[in-house]
Formats: sequence, C-alpha cells, structure tokens
Amino acid sequence: MVTKKISKKKAEKCAGCEKGISEKELDKELDEIEEKFEGGSDDVDREITIKASKPISQIKKGDKIRVDGKELSVDEHYVLIDHGTTKEMAIEAFDKDDKDYQIRYFNDQVERTIDFYELQGEIMFVKKPCKKIEW
Repeated sequence: MVTKKISKKKAEKCAGCEKGISEKELDKELDEIEEKFEGGSDDVDREITIKASKPISQIKKGDKIRVDGKELSVDEHYVLIDHGTTKEMAIEAFDKDDKDYQIRYFNDQVERTIDFYELQGEIMFVKKPCKKIEW
C-alpha cells in the first residue's frame, strides 16, 4: 500500500521554498516509487509482536521506539483521521540517519491494526513488513 502524505518536518523544510515541485515532477516521482515497490501487497504479514512498557496512547515526542531492533525517535503522535467511533492514529518517528517512518494504528484495536511505514521520496509512505515493535 502506498500512501501520499507530507510529514510535518518536510513541510516545514519546504515552507520557505519559493517554487514547489511541479505536477509533472510529482507524477514522475510517484511513478518511480510505485515501480520500485510494484508487486508489494496490502496483505503484509500481521504477525507483529508488541512489547509495551506503557500504553501506546502515552507515547510522546522524544520517546524511543524499536522496530525489528532499529531504534527510532518519536517526532509526533497525533490523530490521522477521526472516524467518529474510532481514531486512526499516527506516530511519526525518525532514525539516526534522519530517515522518516510512521507507525499507524486504530486506537480501539491496536494489536490487530498496527502497521509500519517508511517514507519514500518526499511525500509517500510505503507499508513495510516488520515482526516486532517495542516501546
């Protein structure tokens, strides 16, 4: 699954830009990313082990999260979409190389819905398989 989104950090970096990316350049970048991940599936293995030191709702900026042993620093934790009876949440994080990631979940079914995404290019988060998430 490929999702289009500009992270807050990337938006702030671009805020001072006089000229944004053209629609043609954007389409080209999206095509290149989709080709790179062609054959990917939304049916990513759901066997994700969660090791929590506190409720996920208490994760905040500056906290550390480990995904398959890779340490990430939390940048932001927010409601991505409010569906009324449930909320789709996003935790934005980055690694020591400043690569951006997201952990997404529904607040009423964390274990069943948690997914890990990696930012590809400037605006697309691509779902990545993972086995273990801990905080």
